[in-house]
Amino acid sequence: MTRPRPAAGGGRQLGVAPERLGRWLDGVAGRHGAFTEVAPAPDGLRITCADTTTVALRAPFGWTPETPLLGSFTAAAGRPRRAAVLLVRRGRWAVGVFDGDQLVVSKVDARQVQGRTAAGGWSQQRFARRRANQTDAVVDHAVETAARVLLPHAGEVVALFAGGDRGLVDEVLADARMRLLAALRRGPALEVGEPTKVVLLETPKQFRAVDVHIVEPGDRT
Repeated sequence: MTRPRPAAGGGRQLGVAPERLGRWLDGVAGRHGAFTEVAPAPDGLRITCADTTTVALRAPFGWTPETPLLGSFTAAAGRPRRAAVLLVRRGRWAVGVFDGDQLVVSKVDARQVQGRTAAGGWSQQRFARRRANQTDAVVDHAVETAARVLLPHAGEVVALFAGGDRGLVDEVLADARMRLLAALRRGPALEVGEPTKVVLLETPKQFRAVDVHIVEPGDRT
């Protein structure tokens, strides 16, 4: 489960692992009363409890409503899907393909990008140009890595999740070779630090989680 955070419009937003969703919903019913309404919503469900608490659930890979709504949603959320992950920050990038939470293939790499300098004048301008060139090289190398590792699986993955520096990620996906993967991009952006192998292995906890927005009666006062 991801840490709850304030949600736009009130209430709290959090992510719940699909394997824990049933137990989590049982806890909601225990605290707020029986579910008086369960209705389809974009990519998910909207649940109303006896005490008027509302719970909006969004499936990470989308969902087609089936009867019974709650049972079919929970089953769909827990079904293993093949997904691609792209993480890019200045100087480091990581890519991977997952089946559910199991890593199938990956590559993590790095390229030096100089830090900032306090120097001024021509020296600073030369530094800025060199830094820009190094950043361009990071994007180019990240594209090469993604093309080599991810593209062979482009016909199998159902979604691409990205994180890191949004501008650099956008530049990588703007490359013509990334067109198929860019079309599969889903949000929200993954919240990650430096793209290491350890960080890459932790990403399923975010991209597989069911997004939850819960608003309790006290949140409306």
